[in-house]
Amino acid sequence: MKWTNEMIKKIAMQQSAIDSNCRVEDFICGKNVVAISKENKSARKYLNLPHICNLISYGDNIVASVSEKYKDVVEYYINKYPIEHCFETPNMHVLNDAFQKEGSRVCFMAEYFLPDISVLTPLPCDHELKILYPEDFKGLYTETWSNALCEKRKELDILGVGAYRDGTLIGLAACSADCETMWQIGVDVLPEHRRKGIASALTSRLAIEILESGKVPFYCCAWSNLRSARNAIKSGFRPAWVEMTVKPASTVNEMNM
Repeated sequence: MKWTNEMIKKIAMQQSAIDSNCRVEDFICGKNVVAISKENKSARKYLNLPHICNLISYGDNIVASVSEKYKDVVEYYINKYPIEHCFETPNMHVLNDAFQKEGSRVCFMAEYFLPDISVLTPLPCDHELKILYPEDFKGLYTETWSNALCEKRKELDILGVGAYRDGTLIGLAACSADCETMWQIGVDVLPEHRRKGIASALTSRLAIEILESGKVPFYCCAWSNLRSARNAIKSGFRPAWVEMTVKPASTVNEMNM
C-alpha cells in the first residue's frame, strides 16, 4: 500500500469517530459537537466506554463524547472558551469543578502523533536491531519495559524492534493492536543508553514495519513529557490530535496513591 498523510489522518479520524460515537465529519465541520458516548466493540481496547466526558480536537473544533447526563454542562463549557484553552488551566478548572460536584475529575490529558510520510525514514543506530514478535516478549513484562509493553493487555502486544549491545537488550519499541486499523507505539531505553538516538531509531523502524503491515502507527504522550514528544518528532511523527478525559474521582485518587 502506498500511504499518504491524508489517508493516515482519515483512518485516525474514523477511529476517533468510533471511539466518540460520532461522525468523521464532526471533526472538520468547523463547530463544536457533543455526542452521547456508547459502548462499541470496535473502539480502542484500552478505553472504558461509555465515557463520562472525553474531549477530542484535531485543531479546528472540539468533539465531546459524554454521558447524556452531562451534555448541557459540557456543551456550555466547550462553547464558552477557545478550543485550545478548553484543554488547559485556568479554564480547565471550570470543567473540573463542575464534575467534582458529581464525583468525577479531569484525569488524562494527552497529545497524539501520526507519522508524516514525507519525513518518515529508518534512522541509524550504532547497535544491532531485531524485529520481535509476541513470543520474544516473554520475560520482558517488567517495569524496565513498561512503556513498550503492557502486562495487563499482553494479548495486544503484537510487534516490536529491539536494540542489542553484545547480545543484551538495551532498548525496545513495541506496539499494541489497540484497534483494527491502528497500532500504538511505546518505547523504553535503558537509562545509561539514552540520548544516543536509540529511541528514535527504534520508533522510526517500528513505524515503518507497522505501515508495511497495513496498519497506522500512532504515538501518545503527555504534552509536558518533552523527552517523549521530541522522540516522536525526531522519529518522523507530527502532532495530530489531543484528548482530555474525565474519570471517577475514585479512579483519580487511586492513581495518585
